[in-house]
Amino acid sequence: TLSWGRALRAAGLLRSCPGAARRERCGAGERPVGRGAALPAGPDLRHFLRGAAAGETRTEPPPDSAPGAGRVYLETYGCQMNVNDTEIAWAILQKNGYRRTKELDEADVVLLVTCSIREKAEQAIWNRLRHLKALKVRRQQARLPLRIGILGCMAERLKEEILHREKLVDIVAGPDAYRDLPRLLAVAESGQQAANVLLSLDETYADILPVQTSVGGTTAFVSIMRGCDNMCSYCIVPFTRGRERSRPIASILQEVRMLSDQGVKEVTLLGQNVNSFRDMSEVQFQSAAAPVLSRGFSTVYKAKPGGLRFAHLLDQVSRIDPEMRIRFTSPHPKDFPDEASVLQLIQERHNVCKQLHLPAQSGSTRVLEAMRRGYTREAYLELVHHVRECIPGVSLSSDFIAGFCGETEEDHQQTVSLLREVRYNVGFLFAYSMRQKTRAYHRLQDDVPADVKQRRLEELIAVFREEAARANEAMVGQNQLVLVEGPSKRSPSELCGRNDGNIKVIFPDAETEDAAGCEAPVRAQPGDFVLVKVTSASSQTLKGVLLCRTTLSRSAASH
Repeated sequence: TLSWGRALRAAGLLRSCPGAARRERCGAGERPVGRGAALPAGPDLRHFLRGAAAGETRTEPPPDSAPGAGRVYLETYGCQMNVNDTEIAWAILQKNGYRRTKELDEADVVLLVTCSIREKAEQAIWNRLRHLKALKVRRQQARLPLRIGILGCMAERLKEEILHREKLVDIVAGPDAYRDLPRLLAVAESGQQAANVLLSLDETYADILPVQTSVGGTTAFVSIMRGCDNMCSYCIVPFTRGRERSRPIASILQEVRMLSDQGVKEVTLLGQNVNSFRDMSEVQFQSAAAPVLSRGFSTVYKAKPGGLRFAHLLDQVSRIDPEMRIRFTSPHPKDFPDEASVLQLIQERHNVCKQLHLPAQSGSTRVLEAMRRGYTREAYLELVHHVRECIPGVSLSSDFIAGFCGETEEDHQQTVSLLREVRYNVGFLFAYSMRQKTRAYHRLQDDVPADVKQRRLEELIAVFREEAARANEAMVGQNQLVLVEGPSKRSPSELCGRNDGNIKVIFPDAETEDAAGCEAPVRAQPGDFVLVKVTSASSQTLKGVLLCRTTLSRSAASH
């Protein structure tokens, strides 16, 4: 006979779960949502044994057997990872017979893919749920039930509160539970609440090709890894997305080839810490040496040997289509050693964007230590200088937190001076928002008053814009290669796109010549590469005149 655990594993219903999740029943059914909450009758041990004997590992019903499959309305909040998660969730639901609708009033199921990085992000979801409550009541009165689900990081962090607050939400699914959506929705169909927020040590959705939510889009995001092991003291991500694990390179290349075939012109490789990518799927590379960190950087975990690394992935992805631009985000500064072939690839490959995101978070060494970032101000600045030596003209972006625990006015001024010294092209700046479960929540005091945080944030934003404007003004008079995205939001007579440095460029929608020598004038379309001569610049936008339509390869050859 098989034990429960072995039977569940044989049936494909038990996954590796980190931390506290190891002590809970996994996968076979949702846990009780409250004391005394009854669960629907499920399969017994004989069912699992029959499935194991037959070699059955499928956990999702086939499309034609999806119970209650209907129309799904999806809303995405937060980061680019959530955009990719939305595409994964929709791919799973589509295979199970669900149809997509862009009209809320037509939906049988409303799913919100949520963010939990800051309190403001969560508040946006609570506000949206209040709006959906009125819609749900109207639908119940008309006997047209509406099921509402919360997916992603907020589901992972606040499962109990979401389920119990006004009994509005029917299903809750964490970032590693999207395969379980058809079952959860089937349970909700019977009037029960259902949840699966178990984190996995190995789920990467490598076998699921995301369905692009923007048909005919020129850009796409490709998730290469999930989770994070850095454990910065302010960050909720390790607790909402779990431990770091990487997709097999073969599955990533398959997805990028598919996007190339669909006409996508720019792919962004996504992960919480992309340059610590480590594909362990191929046995011959499992004994490779651990990578060296950037000089002056450290981690809270031991260096991990083995696997194919990010430089190998970037090399392979950039070879797929010479007319497809490649970006990646977000890297950690610690993973750019002096001999880093990643920086060499950025410099050498014409289709790898000369743009890097180097999240600093603070300019104060004392605050960086409290944040557990693993570097000093001096080490970070040394890395910036090294990057600019390796990649002349590189565009830099960064993240900053204003008012972290214990931050003094002197610490704040050091961040101001770092913004001035580095002069970033793009910045993401926020006031600190303490999150439960983080190290800061347990060990530090959120002692900077809200009004002081806001003032410091406004000062950082003002300094960033001032320096970004100067950095962008240096491009006036230069020709920039721009990927056309579509009409400008402010003027139908203008087009907008982004240059290699990921800066928005606005230019007239006018006829132009084609660099290939086409005699007839052409109009630039979304997905075209064009040369634009910059005539003016602000902290966020470049404006210019259209010179010609061209290609990535032709533009690189001319330089």
